[in-house]
Amino acid sequence: MNRIRALSTGFQTTVQDLGRPGYAHLGVSACGAADALALRAGNLLVGNAENAPALEMTLVGGDFEFEADATIALTGSDFGAGLPLWRAVEIKAGAVVRCGPTRAGARCCLAVRGGVGVPKTLGSASTHVLTGLGGRPLRAGDVLPVGEAAIRKPRLEAVRPPESIRNPVLRVTSGPQAEWFSGELYQAAYVVREESNRMGLRLRGPAIPSPPGHMLTEGAPLGAVQIPPDGQPIILFVEHQTTGGYPKPANVVSADFWRLGQLRPRDEVSFELVSLERALILLREQEEWLYTLV
Repeated sequence: MNRIRALSTGFQTTVQDLGRPGYAHLGVSACGAADALALRAGNLLVGNAENAPALEMTLVGGDFEFEADATIALTGSDFGAGLPLWRAVEIKAGAVVRCGPTRAGARCCLAVRGGVGVPKTLGSASTHVLTGLGGRPLRAGDVLPVGEAAIRKPRLEAVRPPESIRNPVLRVTSGPQAEWFSGELYQAAYVVREESNRMGLRLRGPAIPSPPGHMLTEGAPLGAVQIPPDGQPIILFVEHQTTGGYPKPANVVSADFWRLGQLRPRDEVSFELVSLERALILLREQEEWLYTLV
């Protein structure tokens, strides 16, 4: 059996797949990869099912030794591993993949042919960092088995990468309380605050007046833009709470969820309002790009 040995793990390296949807009624958010596009692409490149568990590194990568020959792919941000991004690469037994600090974006996915063979909790191998559901971030010395998720041949030739991860504009559709606001969200740029985490991306910028009174608690989806009493927007991220009582003027479109996973503290972002029809076109274009990797 091939195994991966973590020699060092950087800032925060976790095992992630596409999460555990279907448990919001129990207060469990889907979680999963912060950049699901990178995870899906990496798995498709090495010949896995796109939901296979992989390693997701944050801001600073790590060093990972492979005990046997392996086929891997690095996708997402460039962590200076000395290997090409967005293509499958064959490595020999004993090889060490060394990933340093990010050069652009926040996260890099390391997919291995066969997937990371860890146990699943509620149908998913994803690590929910804030609660410990599904495990914990990796530590130096951890050893992970390689699984059997391969279903097709790897894609060893270079492919066209997705659009730039440095685009500072997040496309959004109107949220359920959009009529409570006057478009202030679209009139200024915001900076990602250091207090941000996998639960929410906290922004700093011109305060948006929050409507007076109270609203009933309601479901809170991934990508919802909430306006708390201090007027500083919060974008709900992959480990978000499943309900909330702050008004939501907008929701990031599905095609831009991966951009949320590539935002770093002090990055600047702005919002562009698009129609539902445009949001669907963007998602279709993204899916069409993904399946050029098969």
